[in-house]
Amino acid sequence: MNPPAECPMHQKAAAADAAPAAAPAKCPVNHGQGPAAATPAPAAAKCPVNHGQTTTSITGEPLNPLNNMPHLADTPQPDQELPLPTDRVESSIPSGDGARWMYPSPQQFYNALRRKGWETPEDHIEVMVDIHNHLNEEAWGEILGWESAHREECATPKLLRLRGRPNDWSPKAMFAHYFRGAPAPFDRHDWFVDRCGREVRYVIDYYAGPDEGDQPVFFLDVRPAIDSPSAAFDRMRAAASKWFGGASKQ
Repeated sequence: MNPPAECPMHQKAAAADAAPAAAPAKCPVNHGQGPAAATPAPAAAKCPVNHGQTTTSITGEPLNPLNNMPHLADTPQPDQELPLPTDRVESSIPSGDGARWMYPSPQQFYNALRRKGWETPEDHIEVMVDIHNHLNEEAWGEILGWESAHREECATPKLLRLRGRPNDWSPKAMFAHYFRGAPAPFDRHDWFVDRCGREVRYVIDYYAGPDEGDQPVFFLDVRPAIDSPSAAFDRMRAAASKWFGGASKQ
């Protein structure tokens, strides 16, 4: 099965080296491979909706500016054989207005796949949604790890919006692939975080790792984008901590 593992959230409620990074987090379900924290996508795993557009979809539909996605209906497809749940799960990720981001229902997820022309077995959808949600929780956990260095400035960071950039390799991923032989990421996202009034951009590269038995593994390389002195300092501090911390254990 080929779960679309790189898409964060679809709609909001009510309205680290590019090769290995943090520790891998196993997916809660079974599926079935490339390195940096969380679960493979045997073939090209892509989000069912294009996050790269900004105002309207390819069909002219208006897009949500928070995630660059059209409205996802929860009505069954005319030729759909299996009923899919329409309940949505609340994430642990706070949004800019104080609510929490909501994950798409299995029916919405399936509809998004169908609108992109991707034929997917209906009985695989719920598992794919579980993976989708799991990866996003892992990504947010990694961001909170970075944000912990700024807890005195802001104890409650929030996710303002996100953007999928599957065709735009980050400089780190490109360098690791062409100069170090690291596997290529299968997706990239930019997440924009509100640090109590300061907007901070994070880059997330998604990699598929080798299976562990019958358990698929993904890796996420999550780090602040180097677009400010503060972000550059965070990256240098983390690199120094990793370098000297590792050396002190030898």
